[in-house]
Amino acid sequence: MRIGMISEHASPLAVLGGQDAGGQNVYVAALARALAARGNEVTVYTRRDQESLPEIVGMEPGVTVVHVPAGPPRVIAKDELAPWMPDFGRWLADSWLLGPIPRPEVLHANFWMSGVAAMTANQQLTGPGIPLVQTFHALGSVKRRYQGPQDTSPAERIATERLLAETAHVVLATCSDEVEELRRMGATGCHVRVVPCGVDTEAFSPGPGAQGPAPDGLNLLYVGRLVPRKGIDTVIDALAQAPQARLTVAGGPEAAALKDDPEAQRLLARARQREVADRVQLIGCVPQPRLPGILRRADAVVTAPWYEPFGIVPLEAMAAGRPLIGTAVGGLLDTVKDGETGFLVPPRDPDALAAAVRKLAEDKDLRLRMGKAARSRAVRHYSWARVAEEVEDAYRTVAGHDRVPALEVL
Repeated sequence: MRIGMISEHASPLAVLGGQDAGGQNVYVAALARALAARGNEVTVYTRRDQESLPEIVGMEPGVTVVHVPAGPPRVIAKDELAPWMPDFGRWLADSWLLGPIPRPEVLHANFWMSGVAAMTANQQLTGPGIPLVQTFHALGSVKRRYQGPQDTSPAERIATERLLAETAHVVLATCSDEVEELRRMGATGCHVRVVPCGVDTEAFSPGPGAQGPAPDGLNLLYVGRLVPRKGIDTVIDALAQAPQARLTVAGGPEAAALKDDPEAQRLLARARQREVADRVQLIGCVPQPRLPGILRRADAVVTAPWYEPFGIVPLEAMAAGRPLIGTAVGGLLDTVKDGETGFLVPPRDPDALAAAVRKLAEDKDLRLRMGKAARSRAVRHYSWARVAEEVEDAYRTVAGHDRVPALEVL
C-alpha cells in the first residue's frame, strides 16, 4: 500500500528529549520502518521547522520524510501550530494533485492537528477523499483535566478531537483508557480499535547490567521529558523514604545546557530540599541508540506521571528485562502487570512509590523474576512487527472505501 503518515510537530528524524519531542516521534519512526518492512511505501509528512531542511529525505528503504512548508521555518511550540494546519493540508492536496509524490491510498494522522491537516487536504481533493485513520496520542480533555489553567492547548482542541473521532474511518486508540475517554467526550459514533505502541525488542534486550544490589544502592532510572506532569518530583520525594536507592534522570536538553533549564533546576532544588541531592543525577538527553545501554545499567525503571496517554519508555524497560515502577494511569494500566512485571502506584503519592522502591531494593530475586516476566510480555505483545500487522489490517479495512459506517465505540 501507499501510506501517507502525517505527524505535524513530531518528526521521525528529530532528536528526542526536548519539550515537544518524545513518544510520538518514536512511534512514527518505528511504525513507518515496520510497515516498510512489510512491503508498504510510507511517506511521513512533518512540518519544516528549519530553513535548511530539504523538502524530501529518504529515511531508509521504503520510508520517505517530506518537510511541509506550513508556517515560518523555525521551531514553534506545539500548542502554537494550529493556525498553520490549513496551509499544511492545502500543501498536501496540491502535492498529490501536481506531483511528484503519488497520492496515498490511506492517510494516518498522528495527533489532532495532523487530523485537521488531513481533513483539509481531503476537502481540496476532487472525488472521494483518502480514507483517514486517526491516532490521537493524547486527548485534550485529559490534558485539561490534569493541567487545568496551565493547559496551553488551543481552545478548539477538544471539540476538534470529537469531530475527528466521528469523521475518521477508524480511530486507533493506544490503550483501553483512551476508549473510555472517547466515550466520556461523547464521541460514541466512531469506530475504534485498540492497537498499542510497540518496542524494538532486538535493540532493547536484556544484557549485562546492574543486577545489584549495587555497592551504592538500588539504581533507579527515569527516561523522558523534563516537564512537571511527568512527576519526577514525586520520585525525588520518595527517595527521602528509600535510602537504598539513587536516581538517574535522562531527558531534557544536553547535559551542558541543564544549568539553564528551569525544570532541571527546579528538580535539583527539590532534591536539595529533600536532602537527597547526593542521590539524584541529571544526565540530559540520551540519543536513542545509547538508550538500551542506559536501561541495562539500571536495576529498575521508574515513571510517575500524573497522566500518561500510553508511554513508550515502559515498553523499552520491559524489553530490556527491567522491572518498572509506574503510576496507575492511562496506558500503564495496560502494559504493566502489577506485582508481576513491576508495581503500579497512585499518582503523586511518594509514600506508595517509596514502598515499591524498598520492595525492589530488598529483594534481588523479585527484581529478576519481574524483569524476566517483563521481557516475555514485551516480546509477546508489543513488538513493532506485531503492531505494524495490526495497523496494516486497519488500513486495509478502510482503503478503497469513501466512508465506513460508524460503529459504536467498542
